[in-house]
Parts: sequence; structure tokens; C-alpha cells
Amino acid sequence: MKPLDELKARLLEVDDINGAAALLRWDQTTFMPPGGSPARGRQTATLSRLAHEKFTDAAVGRLLDQLERETAALPPGHDDAALVRVTRRLYEQSVRIPGALVSEFNEHAATIYQAWTVARPANDFATMRPLLEKTLELSRRQANCFPGYDSIADPLIDLYDYGMKAASVQALFTALRARLVPIVRAITSRAPADGACLEQYAPADQQLAFGLEVIRAYGFDFERGRQDLTHHPFMTKFSLGDIRITTRVRENDLTDALFSTLHECGHALYEQGIRTEFEGTPLAGGTSSGIHESQSRLWENLVGRSRGFWEHFYPRLQGAFPSQLGKVELDTFYRAINKVERSLIRVDADEVTYNLHVMLRFDLELDLLEGRLAVKDLARVWRERFEADFGIPVPDDRNGVLQDVHWYSGPIGGVFQGYTLGNVMSAQFHDAAVAAHPGIPAQITKGEFGTLRGWLRENLYQHGMKITAAEAIRGATGSDMSIEPYMNYLWRKYQPLYGLEERERTALGVS
Repeated sequence: MKPLDELKARLLEVDDINGAAALLRWDQTTFMPPGGSPARGRQTATLSRLAHEKFTDAAVGRLLDQLERETAALPPGHDDAALVRVTRRLYEQSVRIPGALVSEFNEHAATIYQAWTVARPANDFATMRPLLEKTLELSRRQANCFPGYDSIADPLIDLYDYGMKAASVQALFTALRARLVPIVRAITSRAPADGACLEQYAPADQQLAFGLEVIRAYGFDFERGRQDLTHHPFMTKFSLGDIRITTRVRENDLTDALFSTLHECGHALYEQGIRTEFEGTPLAGGTSSGIHESQSRLWENLVGRSRGFWEHFYPRLQGAFPSQLGKVELDTFYRAINKVERSLIRVDADEVTYNLHVMLRFDLELDLLEGRLAVKDLARVWRERFEADFGIPVPDDRNGVLQDVHWYSGPIGGVFQGYTLGNVMSAQFHDAAVAAHPGIPAQITKGEFGTLRGWLRENLYQHGMKITAAEAIRGATGSDMSIEPYMNYLWRKYQPLYGLEERERTALGVS
């Protein structure tokens, strides 16, 4: 075999094993009976170890050495050069992590996730404490496979958001917090929007059916995807032909399942838009956590919570739920789904306060990883910091330290910053798409999304991991990541909703 063909064959084997492991994880979170947990942890650990061993085989390193010489004369944007470059980066990361640690982490992840599904409804953090201490130990061990960092969180962040470090994330968060806190204060000093129209009984099957109607209009390909129910919604991929999303339903919240579905659909549209020629290689995936979240937040919020979107879909929603919404005006509904308030749960938070939830978690992760905070004190410190930041007490751990699945299914560190990076980039991508195609907002009012999706596919989706996050946003928008488009978006949207005054615009630093 030619060296490139041999590399691709090896990578395809690795991808097949990883796909099988992902399928087992999906099954655990959707249909697996609780009794399957011990074996499922062992099975995913075995598959993850095998994939790691195959990927870190010395033969892969030799092939990369040879192919780096052979592709040196190719332009950086050539597919073969990109494949070698990205595979080399991932290979150098992977060879530093022992296969035994990979196996141990995956087995533990299956165990702690199953325990969390029981502990959160029971408000039982005590049960989770020893398991979370194990997660912290494993996270530190993984980070310490990469010596020479400034912060122990740096290697973990780099795995999810390549090129970012704790210091760069903190700098962005500091700048963003300085702008967000005043606008939260300004909005919450006004009379709150009335959200009562959403707090009505709505049968699960009808909620799910409406969500599927919307994502079909978005362009979700049901020949290459499906949706199922889970505890904490997510998207997963087994191949470019099998990309699945999950949601949850609360029958006393008319739109919870809908916005969860739109969020995960955004992730899926990204993956479904990747060039099929990349199948079976590292290029066939989203380039970073932040870029991925930019798409889930774009389709959930900038599109799905926009006035134009509901000018088209609200009559349909009223038709699906006539007794709940038949007499509710569009303005009332629109204000309800964009209600700003200090609240307990990150995934339910509005666009203005959401990032403050992320910053809290990021700060706690750093304190845990760097030894300033022990797991035994985490629940208490969570409550203290949350009340200091949000001004409302945390009534229990179910609504506090137990609410997010991330620490109970993966590492501590590396993930949460992606949500805020995604929010910031979502506005920048959206602005660039509308600048290229000014008719997009009018199309959205007609329930037409092809132009927006096409622009995103052409400028972002198709490239997969061929380009880095920094290259993606620079190439699609013409500039580096900036918080200005995001802050301007929040002002344009929430100024009329809450009657913010022009003098406040200057005080909030919005251009």
C-alpha cells in the first residue's frame, strides 16, 4: 500500500472502534437498563484502549514521518497535507497518555454517569463525592501527561479548544463579565417578562412532534440522523451517515424540549455538513468545542428565539397547542421565551445571564485542578459563589453542583469554556452570513433556512477539522474572534424588549 493509503486504512480501523464505543455510550444514556452499567463500563474501556493502542502504534508515527516529507511541497490547504498535519497533532497528544489511563477513565466515566442519574433526582451529592474525587484524580493525571504547562488546566483545554489556555480564557471571561454584569443589572431592574404562558401542561408527544417539524425545516437529514430521549441532551456521531441527537421533555414547560432539540440540531447540522471524503479520518469532525457550540447556540438562539422565526412558526405552535396558546399574543410569547432573570439552572438560563453560569463552573474547575478547592467542599463553595454572583440562594444540590452532567461523565476541566466561546462566535458567524446574504432575516420569517445553512456549510461545516477554530472564524468572518458582535447582538435584541435607554448603551460599552 502507498503510505497515505496505509495511514487512512489504520485511521479507519481506529474510527470504527471509536464509533462502536460511542454507540455503546449512546445506548447507556438512552435505552440501557441500569443493570448493564458495570459491563458497559468494561466494554467502553476495552474499546477505548484498543482504539488508543492502534492510533498510537509506532507504525503510525513512522507513516506520519514519511508523509510529512512527501506532503511538504503541497499547499497547507491541500486535503492530504491537512490530514497529515491534524493526525500528527492528535498523535502527539495521544502518545503522551498511557493506554491504561484511557481505559481506566472510560470505565470510570460509565460508572459515575450511571450513579449521577440516580443521585441528582435524589439530591444525593454525598454518594457522588468519592466518585468525583476519582474523576479529579484522573483529570490531573491526564493533564500531567503534558509537562511544561502554565496551568494544569491548559492541556485539558487544548484537547477541546486547540490553541486556547486557561489564561486566554480568563482574559476573555474578564472582558465579557465586565460588559455582561451591568446589562444584567439594567434588565433585571425592570419589570420581568411574564413567562406564565410557557408554564402549562403540554403532552410530550406533541412537544416532540413540533420540534421534529422545526428541525426538518432547518435541514436536519433524517436519513442520516434520529432523535431520542435522555437525561441530559447531547449529540453524538458514529459516522457521517449516522449522527444522532437527544432531547428531554418536561410536560409543564411548553418549550423546554423544543429549544433542547434546536440546540442539538445545530450540532448535528455542523457534522452532517462535513465533506463525506473525510469519512473515517480525524478530519471528519468538528474542529473545536467552541466552534461546535457556536452552531448549537446560533440555531437555538439567534434563529430559534428570534422574532422573525416566530412570525412564521407561532401560528403553527398555536395550532398544536390551542388551549395553551390560542389566546396568547405573539408579543407575549416572544417576551416569555426571551425572559431575562437570575436563575439556578445553566441549561435553562437566558442568553444574557447564561455566560455567568459558565464562568462560575470554569472558576471552580480551576480551583479543583490547582488544589485550592477540595471535592468535599465543592457543594458548599458552589452555593456560596452562586449566591454571590447571582444574588439568589441555591436550595439544594440538585439545583447546584449536581445539575450538569459534564463532571459526572468526563474530565474536570476543558469543556465548559466552549459554551461561552460558542456564544461569542455564534453572533460573529451570524453577522457574516447576513452581510453576505442580506435576505436571510426575511427568509427566516418565511420558515426558509437554506441560504443560512448553505453559507455555514460552505464557510464552516464542510471543512471539519481541516481548519482550526481560529482559522475557521477568520476565514468565515474576515476577523479574529471578538466579543463586540455578541454584545451588539444582545443590545439590539434586549434593548426594545426591556426598554433600555440610550444612556445605558454607552455605560454598557455597546457600540
